[in-house]
Amino acid sequence: MIWPGILPDHQGKAVDAALRFLLIENMIRDLSQIPIILPPILLALSFHEMAHAWAANRLGDPTARLQGRLSMNPLVHLDPMGTLAIIFFYIGWAKPVPVDTRYLSNPRRDMFWIASAGPLSNLAQAAVLGLLIRLIGREIVYGSLLTFTSGAPMSLNESLLAMLWFGFFINIVLAWFNLLPLPPLDGSKIVLRFLSPEATVAYLQFGRYGVFILLFIVFAFRDLFWAILGTPVNLTAILFGGIPVL
Repeated sequence: MIWPGILPDHQGKAVDAALRFLLIENMIRDLSQIPIILPPILLALSFHEMAHAWAANRLGDPTARLQGRLSMNPLVHLDPMGTLAIIFFYIGWAKPVPVDTRYLSNPRRDMFWIASAGPLSNLAQAAVLGLLIRLIGREIVYGSLLTFTSGAPMSLNESLLAMLWFGFFINIVLAWFNLLPLPPLDGSKIVLRFLSPEATVAYLQFGRYGVFILLFIVFAFRDLFWAILGTPVNLTAILFGGIPVL
């Protein structure tokens, strides 16, 4: 969906081409495109998980730090299947950061901040990348994006600009996706901060089936899922980078 009045026609065509590649075709057509897509994914996921570990450590739980998760090394965070899911479907997961609530002085409050740290880290990355897009110029970035989606050979500069746009896109999507209040996403832990004890028990019981419900929604109702997620994603992209991405 391109928001009318935001982009000139040639820029709208660039985004349309990218979206057909990213969200409709939903497959990598050439293995040579993986080097463009993979680095932004690794950076986004590693920073997200390290942010969880950093918040937990700051709030008194050293578990993740002692397991080496307070690191930007993607190898300590990645789940193989979750990473492949992001590469091919742009929705996936990393290994969850371990938290031992016995170390937390106020588990209900502290878990809220630990869970929030991941999505906030993605929004922070998106803000920086959006600023770079504004400084470089949308037309230049869109030109590289068109070259990428066409499968044509790319120069080093074009490859870096395509990585910039994809990093901007994936960080915003990961932030809002993780804020959905469905277990096991971060949003499910954030919402617990506001539930009564009785509602918390019921919600945790529901959480046993959360991952299956989530996968069913994502894949069985993909168009509806992206329509719902698209509004906050686009508003964030326009705020940070002056461009819609869906």
